[in-house]
Order: sequence, then C-alpha cells, then structure tokens
Amino acid sequence: MASSMSLKLACVVVLCMVVGAPLAQGAVTCGQVTNSLAPCINYLRGSGAGAVPPVCCSGIKSLNSAAQTTPDRQAACRCIKSAAAGITGINFGLASGLPGKCGVNIPYKISPSTDCNSVK
Repeated sequence: MASSMSLKLACVVVLCMVVGAPLAQGAVTCGQVTNSLAPCINYLRGSGAGAVPPVCCSGIKSLNSAAQTTPDRQAACRCIKSAAAGITGINFGLASGLPGKCGVNIPYKISPSTDCNSVK
C-alpha cells in the first residue's frame, strides 16, 4: 500500500516538473514519472522544513530534460493530476515550489486546478 501511495505522490511531483518543463515525444510514461518522483513524496507530505532530498531533485531534473513537446507535457500533466487525486496529505504549496528548489524553471503554477490543455 505504501508503494502505491508513493507512486501516486510521485506523479504529483512530476506535475511540478512536467507541467512547466518539456517531455519526450511519447517516450515518457506515467510509470517513469511515478518512479522518478517517488522520492519526493515524504517531502511533499511534510512541513517543508529541511532540504529537498537530492534524489527527488534528480528525478525532477531528469523528467525536465526528457520533456520535448507540448503534447508530452500535457499528457504528463494529466498523469500527475490523476495520480495526485488518489493521494492524501500532499502540500500543494510545497509542490508548486519544488521545481524552483531543485533549480528547474516552469512557466506556470503547480496545482490540482491546473488546466493541462493550456500547458505549452
């Protein structure tokens, strides 16, 4: 059960990355997004005290580098939102600040209300 929760939260973190950064043309799957972002789950469920785990930032940077097209970024956004809906305790304030803390810039806010169709 913890593994399932970890995978879902990982997708939420991906939202931080993928929603603003690009994704490889159909090459990035929800499974990859989840695996890359799983290390961010505990951080996103906390108070934000302490540093972002280095493995979390590595996953975010990796996903950011993989992003290439608008359709891929939109698909990743949908994957993240879907997974996030099944996870309790996520601090979306921390999620929206995660890319910046990892040195990744995205042009929009990470939020459950993000319109994935508007992601470029």
